[in-house]
Amino acid sequence: MYNTNVRGVLVEGDKTYSEITADILRPMEQNKPPVWWFVALGVSLLAIAFGLWAGYETITVGIGSWGLNNSMAWGWDIINFVWWIGIGHAGTAFSIFLLILRQKWRTSINRAAEAMTVGAVLCAGIFPMIHMGRVWMAFFIFPYPNSRGPLWVNFNSPLFWDVIAISTYLMASAIFWYVGMIPDFASMRDKTTSKVKKVIYGTLSFGWVGSARGWLRYEALSQILGGLTAPLVISVHSIVSMDFATSVMPGWHTTIFPPYFVVGAIFSGFGMVLTLMIFIRKYFNFQAYVTESHIDAIARILVFISLIMGTAYATEIFIAWYSGSEYEFYTFFKNRITGDHMIGFYGMVFCNALIPQLFWFKKIRRNLAIVFAISLFINLGMWFERYVIIVTSLSKDFLTSSWTDYSPTVVEIGIYIGTIGIFTLFLLLFFKFIPMIAISEVKGIIKSTSGHKDV
Repeated sequence: MYNTNVRGVLVEGDKTYSEITADILRPMEQNKPPVWWFVALGVSLLAIAFGLWAGYETITVGIGSWGLNNSMAWGWDIINFVWWIGIGHAGTAFSIFLLILRQKWRTSINRAAEAMTVGAVLCAGIFPMIHMGRVWMAFFIFPYPNSRGPLWVNFNSPLFWDVIAISTYLMASAIFWYVGMIPDFASMRDKTTSKVKKVIYGTLSFGWVGSARGWLRYEALSQILGGLTAPLVISVHSIVSMDFATSVMPGWHTTIFPPYFVVGAIFSGFGMVLTLMIFIRKYFNFQAYVTESHIDAIARILVFISLIMGTAYATEIFIAWYSGSEYEFYTFFKNRITGDHMIGFYGMVFCNALIPQLFWFKKIRRNLAIVFAISLFINLGMWFERYVIIVTSLSKDFLTSSWTDYSPTVVEIGIYIGTIGIFTLFLLLFFKFIPMIAISEVKGIIKSTSGHKDV
């Protein structure tokens, strides 16, 4: 039983069912989006144009336009690939794990988190493909019958596992996201007066009428999709970690990487969800649906995961010292804690293990400006983590003769900014054309979590 006296109400303002529908659909029914929406659209299109130029340079000139070399074979491409994959874990974590744990507060957040997942995975998929250099040869990675003789992909390669895991994760997340929107598409179909929108939303809703049999099958399908998708949260980033853990590079060859990467991905995903939900709450006037109780719940999860991240950092340092390996010792103590990459290392620790501990204080969790700032620090810290893992190990490996420096070129930066533009554009279109909050799910918990019964 949900105790509103202890945990707070999840829908404020004594909303009725019709008011919930009207409030959530209001941003889409506006004839013209607000000014900030057009400003953000223009900025995102400029970022995409910059990214397209950088992609063109990469394809026509080659990977030599990046700051890579024989030692630093990976740079910003893999850093940002892992970063985007981490952000993409939020939607499934919210939709599946919190559903399994019967956390009713997820209902106001899961739709936006799932949209963020799809957008982030789309951005992540760009990097492995463009890292090939010859992107027109990308089809070689797929194991299909061909006439080229016994030419198949290497099934033992973690890089091939990445392709399979990411494509599966994208399809499963997109299907799960879409299925959850079917009842809301029906609500939009019934409320709109535009014949064009009525046809579009009617097609998307598959003729949904809200019958008892329809709801029964809908909920059964949601459970099945959830059960199939849940293992992907663990498997996708575990597989990404194998790109590193199966090598012999100092700082990488460790069994802690799979759980370390999974927890880090959920941490960065929840941090980005916090950033997004505070934005939605502010600029779409959803204070009644994204309440302080929701923000407080996410902050509590983040402070717990932050402790796990800090423990993982301490464990890595301890093992590097205790192992007696001079290579591991040098990587951690001479190249991270001290040395050329101190800024990245201490930025990682400060943003991921220390700053989130402020969430122990209720006054901090209730101050949305500070919470928003901390969520941005978490996003930055997780980017630093991927930078530290990749650059510190590759730039100074076993042979001093192969040591090198690395700095990204404008082309690498442009591709990254381009993916941010794609992600922003995806969210802006989501804000405009799709209900940001799951109407049907909010209505399902309104009686038990609003503090009143007469709705």
